[in-house]
Amino acid sequence: MMTTVYSPSPISMDSPWRWLGAGWRDLWAAPVQSIGYGLVIVGGGFLIIYGLWKAHLAALIPVALGVFALIGPLLALGLYEASRRQAAGEAPGLYPVRFETPRAPEQIAYIGFFLLFAALVWVLLAMGLYAIVTAGSYMPLDRFVEFALTTPQGLTMLVVGTLVGGAVAFAIYLLTVVSIPMLMNEKVDAFTAIGAGLRAFKSSPGTMLLWAWLIGILIVGGVATMFVGLAVIFPLLGHATWHAYRDIRAAV
Repeated sequence: MMTTVYSPSPISMDSPWRWLGAGWRDLWAAPVQSIGYGLVIVGGGFLIIYGLWKAHLAALIPVALGVFALIGPLLALGLYEASRRQAAGEAPGLYPVRFETPRAPEQIAYIGFFLLFAALVWVLLAMGLYAIVTAGSYMPLDRFVEFALTTPQGLTMLVVGTLVGGAVAFAIYLLTVVSIPMLMNEKVDAFTAIGAGLRAFKSSPGTMLLWAWLIGILIVGGVATMFVGLAVIFPLLGHATWHAYRDIRAAV
């Protein structure tokens, strides 16, 4: 096993690319653990989508994908810990997270409850918008896609849904980009951890916007490959987020 040597660096517009490079090295330093972690996440996603399909609720699949994007930072806890161990010269371990691993588990739980609440709000908003635009009538997936792409009401739904969903996702990004990996590594409160991410955006908005854009593009790319690409993209982003936290923490 290779050991990743990575020291915190000043934040610049090159930083997101450096974080991805460091995450890529971490992934291939422990490919079984990292890609295995990604496969578990992808498998869970397939089960949810299959369940919606069997329940004749396929039109809600885009909403489920939005929920995944919102709670993704929480699902990556094991990847943050694997990168921390590699940076410390330790073996990642077959089981990436032990009960005693987080330095502030109760604070992570607080943020986790907030993320679940945000996901619930997003689901309610999406379902409300869908009900308003379609007058409450259910459509199978093929009709829903045709409706969304070829009718004024459908296009309006897509635009409004994208804007609202994007705003919610960006707010979650600002609140979690540093906080969850910090709480895995430091015994601080949730507000301190969240504040570090907000200060990073205030001091380096261009860098943080670029990082958000790269995360979004990579996740969309993973979904576009029928989720198969997420088996690599999700652990890559999880490892990279750890290195982003280290740089941001050193800078703010």
